[in-house]
Amino acid sequence: MAAPLEFYFDFYSPYGYLASSRIDELAAKHDREVIWRPFLVGATFAVTGARPLVDIPLLGDYSLHDMQRSARLQGVPFQLPEAFPKAALAPSRAFYWLAETQPDIAKRLAKAVYNATFGEGRDGSDPQLVAELGAALGIDSNELLEAIQRPEVKEKLKHETATAVSRGVFGSPTIYVDGEPFWGNDRLEQVDRWLETGGW
Repeated sequence: MAAPLEFYFDFYSPYGYLASSRIDELAAKHDREVIWRPFLVGATFAVTGARPLVDIPLLGDYSLHDMQRSARLQGVPFQLPEAFPKAALAPSRAFYWLAETQPDIAKRLAKAVYNATFGEGRDGSDPQLVAELGAALGIDSNELLEAIQRPEVKEKLKHETATAVSRGVFGSPTIYVDGEPFWGNDRLEQVDRWLETGGW
């Protein structure tokens, strides 16, 4: 079977949210699977000199308009949470804790966090919210809250973020197809074409 796609995303990335709603379906169309890889996009800012889109004059206003327009086009709800952006430590750590033994549940939790954050405008960085969403998937809330404070779980997220940066990931979402990187929700059409044709 062909190698899976790699989907790098930050839980507080609106464009990551939009891509998350269709990346699995797109991959399945081409008989591929997807490995989800959350990372902290803020860690890349020291390397690139970038900053959150909404903090940049002119570009910030346009980006918010574009996020809303793109969500309408894709038919998904969109509501920017208050105090945006934030470092999404809790959901990222919870994902990697679960991914070790329950990768399917980890992905379901990721989708639930994304929906709560950008579909409902809730604080997706809040550990209690992550635990609540996990409980709906059969995950013990207390165990999750304890797990995301473990040194080895914290280190896993740091390692995955550092690995992403070392591979050249600088924004969310970034999708790798057989080693070929595509950055942005608006590049999923190119991903689709690349998978269909084998590249160009």
